[in-house]
Amino acid sequence: MPHTSPPTVVVLTALPLEYEAVRAHLGSLRTIEHDAGTWAAIGPLDDTPWQVALVQMGEGAVNAAVLTERAISWLRPQALLFVGVAGSLKKKKVKLGDVVFATKVYAYHGGRDTTEGFKVRPDSWRSSQRLDQAARHVLGTTAHFKPIAAGDVLLDSEVSAVAKHLKNHYEDAVAIEMEGNGVAHAAHLSNRVDAAVIRGISDLANGRKARADASGSQLRAAARAAEAAFAILRDLPPLDPARQGGTAAAHETTPEPTAVYSGDHVDHRNNINYAPVVGKIVYQNPPRQN
Repeated sequence: MPHTSPPTVVVLTALPLEYEAVRAHLGSLRTIEHDAGTWAAIGPLDDTPWQVALVQMGEGAVNAAVLTERAISWLRPQALLFVGVAGSLKKKKVKLGDVVFATKVYAYHGGRDTTEGFKVRPDSWRSSQRLDQAARHVLGTTAHFKPIAAGDVLLDSEVSAVAKHLKNHYEDAVAIEMEGNGVAHAAHLSNRVDAAVIRGISDLANGRKARADASGSQLRAAARAAEAAFAILRDLPPLDPARQGGTAAAHETTPEPTAVYSGDHVDHRNNINYAPVVGKIVYQNPPRQN
């Protein structure tokens, strides 16, 4: 019989405190390791059909993109959430502890520098419609549904060149962080997973980040983002395997073993049978051992 696994959602974090905020919502987990060394803590989400795979990526957009692609191809989730903290770009409207569900993620570094000035060439990726709708249903007015900006700069100034660049060219972005563009790009290229970025506001990107962090704002923001993420998951039904198509692979079955002989020449896949045959069977998909 083909092997089936529970529907899976991958939750990615960058910082250890973000990881711990997510881990607090899960019970017993086991650790699995990818051949390339990446670890995931995986286990059931109580009272739901989901199993959650939690991966701590570390910082930076390139690292995030690589490990997001690895998590998708390895764990084959139906959904993927990147959960953690961010700085506010709209301090009067988006305050410490607020939750932002990113409707769109801007990669704000793209452009062309000319004698006439910097010409913006942005990339952006939208959260999946399915997760967007689930989030709006569950979170309602308790979250901001707005774009965020992401790039490899830790912004802690309202008057720096980066701050002015964001104000001039990404005026609708309400928060800034460092990995969401890598996550969103990799998820988009996979073409088979619903993905979204959920951030709690831990500072106001105004030169007072160290003071905010010392007050415990990061811990509170990470906890709020994790609460929002799990509220969404508890309300989100898994996809019907018959309707998944190419968008998700959590219900995929393990393929039946296919025999390919290594001598002259038997290929059961194409009904080819040349004799005599000398050699041994090599399975492309080895049969499961009981």
